[in-house]
Amino acid sequence: MKWKNNLADQPVWSGEISNRDRKEKVAQQVSRYVKDGDVIGIGSGSTSFLALEKIAERVEEENLEILAVPTSKEAEMNCSYYGLTTTSLLNHQPDWGFDGADEVDGAQRLIKGRGGALFAEKLVMASAAKTYILVDESKHVERLGEKFAVPLEVDPRAIHLVETALQHFECHDIQLRMAAAKDGPVLTEAGNVLIDVRFHDIHDTLEKELSAIPGVIETGLFIGYSVEILTV
Repeated sequence: MKWKNNLADQPVWSGEISNRDRKEKVAQQVSRYVKDGDVIGIGSGSTSFLALEKIAERVEEENLEILAVPTSKEAEMNCSYYGLTTTSLLNHQPDWGFDGADEVDGAQRLIKGRGGALFAEKLVMASAAKTYILVDESKHVERLGEKFAVPLEVDPRAIHLVETALQHFECHDIQLRMAAAKDGPVLTEAGNVLIDVRFHDIHDTLEKELSAIPGVIETGLFIGYSVEILTV
């Protein structure tokens, strides 16, 4: 029996969606890739939300059977709202997935993590054969790190250890991400904190170098993954 209350009867999204007409076009394009029996990684963000909506419409209209692997609680709750069956990486490997990005450069390298779900997003992306990255023109940059800092998900016990280790990197403006609707820092779904760092240069090995710092759970750098960029 399904829940019957206000929270169960509405998707998890608030506010206006900018460039909605254009985003709906790329969302419709993504929905056409769905095949019966697919296991799909479900990303977060406004365009991913619209893509999930279009996919749910196809599933209902064509009586398709798919499984969804959500990358965040937001995505999981929206899958529930749209009636899609969810699973996990423990049970299934995604055939493909879709997600957004904060920045994309000409080599298809990404910065992700403004929404705080970078750890799960990377797990799902690394597990899928391909991930479609849904972005608008504003997310394309000539130099990665041009607009946004690189998020690091860090074990709370390692905040000072990680900041000390970052002194050996060419970076500046190291900030603990603070919450807007609660006291103290943002806590990820895994109970970790986020440190946002601006780097002077992001080379191809930086993701691995940062991941080697004890206490760094994951980085918001996505370099060398099998992605296809779909621009709104």
